[in-house]
Amino acid sequence: MNAKKLRIAMLGMIPGNGHPYSWSAIVNGYNPEEMAKCPYPAIANYLGEQPLENVGIPNAQVTHIWTDNPMDAPLVAAASKIPHVVKNMEDVIGEVDLVIIATDDGTDHVRRARPFVEADIPVFVDKPLAITREELRQFIAWKNAGAKILSSSGLRYADDLKKIERREWLWLNSITCKTWERYGIHALEPLFKVVGPGFTHVRNESKADSSIVYCDHKCGVQLTVCAFKDAIGSREVINAYGCEKHECLTTIHKTYHVFRNQLLSIVEWGITGVDPYPFEETLELMAIIIAGIDSRKQNGALVSVESVFATL
Repeated sequence: MNAKKLRIAMLGMIPGNGHPYSWSAIVNGYNPEEMAKCPYPAIANYLGEQPLENVGIPNAQVTHIWTDNPMDAPLVAAASKIPHVVKNMEDVIGEVDLVIIATDDGTDHVRRARPFVEADIPVFVDKPLAITREELRQFIAWKNAGAKILSSSGLRYADDLKKIERREWLWLNSITCKTWERYGIHALEPLFKVVGPGFTHVRNESKADSSIVYCDHKCGVQLTVCAFKDAIGSREVINAYGCEKHECLTTIHKTYHVFRNQLLSIVEWGITGVDPYPFEETLELMAIIIAGIDSRKQNGALVSVESVFATL
């Protein structure tokens, strides 16, 4: 890209997810008065903790915005300094260098990504990439055909994970709010960053508004990944237990820095075309999520991750 800025389209916004506001602001900078109107007060709060002049990524710009509800897009644009509001998401083709699908519904990402994959535009998809076999098969086919696709939880990029990396643990436990399908990846991907690939089996003990998912890993560590609908105060907390005096409680609380690290990685990927981590890691994460769904449907039965891969 040399001196040119990477042009990004921010596409999609569904209830409960304010990423178009926050991610666009972290890239572009923002208007504090307009951001104060954002329906997600936490976004204005953590943006406001940073000196306004420091907010922004110099070699990138969110240039276009489209939202599911057309009334939302002008509000996001005003708050996050986005110059172009488009009527249809496909209108950004030919105008941008990278697309961000900003919705966290893992059952609808193929439909949203298809026009841009087919136009050979790099596509970052918000977590979780796909929580059904049908969706995941399509992303695998696209990637195998050379499409530029990336997806992650922002918590993969949390600096707090350095406290527990490169140690031998016996048990790792993490918790998030909302549901296993929508937010389980937030609790799972940080642990994956610590132990790496090699999850073997999953068992989901589920009640109406909660999932406690037990995972086995080839290295021998046991993992517990919890998603509780109303666990707002306990989310993004990791407990790590090991031999002797090795014990660590990690709270991932630097939301702005987590998202900024993630966006810096996305921008670098958009410029260089080099994946920041293997796509196979994302596939394994999605297979674990799907195995947890299968286990719940089977009343908490033990489900192998391999059994999911065998159907892809």
